[in-house]
Amino acid sequence: MNDNMTRLGSTTSTPHTLRRAVIAGVGAAAAGLLAIGTATAHAAPAAHHFSGALRDLQPAAAGPFDGAAARALLVERPSGATVVLKVDGIDRSAAGRTYGAHLHVGPCVAGDGAAAGPHYNSEAQAGDPSPEISPRTEVWLDFTVNSAGHGSATAVVPFTPAAGTRSIVVHAMETDHGTGGAGARLACLPVVW
Repeated sequence: MNDNMTRLGSTTSTPHTLRRAVIAGVGAAAAGLLAIGTATAHAAPAAHHFSGALRDLQPAAAGPFDGAAARALLVERPSGATVVLKVDGIDRSAAGRTYGAHLHVGPCVAGDGAAAGPHYNSEAQAGDPSPEISPRTEVWLDFTVNSAGHGSATAVVPFTPAAGTRSIVVHAMETDHGTGGAGARLACLPVVW
């Protein structure tokens, strides 16, 4: 075998042939990685971020959420969705109290709690005239205020809420697990995607 030839198994190749084989192999590997990267990008969950000052739904009366702000994250997955809510700037006199919060079907309009409409219910959205009312069919985000005026909650549901102009409404009381009610609507965060 001379200096210009290399033995690979039982075949003999010139350096030029080896270069072509290596380039072809690298090209195939790159194409495979690109295909994996593309498949992974398409399979990645969609995430929607929302933040801002809470809108006051009862402007005639002072409340614990006047001046508060919130952030929310909705992550869509093949098996459903995860929704995270964080509220800051809550009046510290509310420390230890639990408030109900839910995703509603309508918009968040300051001074008009009724504009938010009912809770977003996956079965009602699918046309069921007698939907189940539970944290399995609705996005419930009840939170307890800590001594620093902060509250947070996470809901994991087996459905993905349909895109639209929606709101997360904070209510005056903890959610009743029998009815889904949580009292007066105090504040809301617009969530549009």
